[in-house]
Formats: sequence, C-alpha cells, structure tokens
Amino acid sequence: KARDARQLARRAGCGVAAILDFGSGIGNSVGPLRENFPDAQLTCADVSAGSLAISRKINGEGPAYVAYDGQVLPFADNAFDLTFTACVFHHIPREQHVAILSELRRVLRPDGLFVLYEHNPWNPLTRHAVASCPFDKDAVLIAAGRMKQRLQAAGFADVRTDYRVFFPR
Repeated sequence: KARDARQLARRAGCGVAAILDFGSGIGNSVGPLRENFPDAQLTCADVSAGSLAISRKINGEGPAYVAYDGQVLPFADNAFDLTFTACVFHHIPREQHVAILSELRRVLRPDGLFVLYEHNPWNPLTRHAVASCPFDKDAVLIAAGRMKQRLQAAGFADVRTDYRVFFPR
C-alpha cells in the first residue's frame, strides 16, 4: 500500500516532505512508509494513545506520534503533502465520516495527495475475515462508491477509485 502511494505521488507530480498516517494504530504502516518515502517527515495520528505507545516501542522515535480527540486534528492547515489511511474508516461511525474527511482535507495541502484504503465489502472472503476478527467487531464495511460520495462531500474534488487484485505466484 505504501509502494502504491509512492507510485501515485510520482504520477501526480506530488513532492512528499510531510506524511500523515491517519489512524496509524500500532504502526503497521510505519516501516513501509519510511521505506517508500525515506526523506519525508512522518506523523502518526490515532485516537488511541496506547496504540501509539506500542508503535513508538516497535518503530522508534523517528515519526511524530500524536493522539487526537477523534474530531479535530491538532495540525495547521495545509501541513501535509500526503495523507495515508488504511482500513480505518470502517471503524468510524458513518455519520462522522464527512466531518473527519473534512478535517483531513484541511490539513492536506491543496495539491497534496490523499490515499485511502478500505476492505472490499463485496468480497466474501473479506466479509468472513472481518466477521471473524474480534478487532473488527464494530466494523461496517464501506462500498467504494459510497466512500467516494463522502470524500466529495468533504471537499475532495478529484476522487478516483482503484481496485487492486494480486495473485500470488
């Protein structure tokens, strides 16, 4: 996913000096984001201070770790070149999506790149995995078209959907 974000940034001509990993949790994306954007300052934001502490223990002091209240991001307008979020929004109540996406838009520079990954709700294997995972007990999977509408309602103008299918060798 981080490699895809790097490729998208290159194609868009988006220089990436500052990255926000939104909903970073215990830091599963930190290593790949550092590897793919070695010169960028990484900020990990999450509502769980405990998860951020685990991430700091695993990933060290390189990134900035910021706990936030789930509503207002404690960053200046236009602070980030790239906002990356992976499998976060299905844990956030849908009625909060547009407000949170608007906040993410606020802290992203106008020509910045927002990369959002969510599970495919139409894949029966994904549905089974989510239904079987205790961590996902609150998850409500989101169709791409619905998320696109929410992104547009939050002020994102050029919203594109991409489905990736990988077949192992």
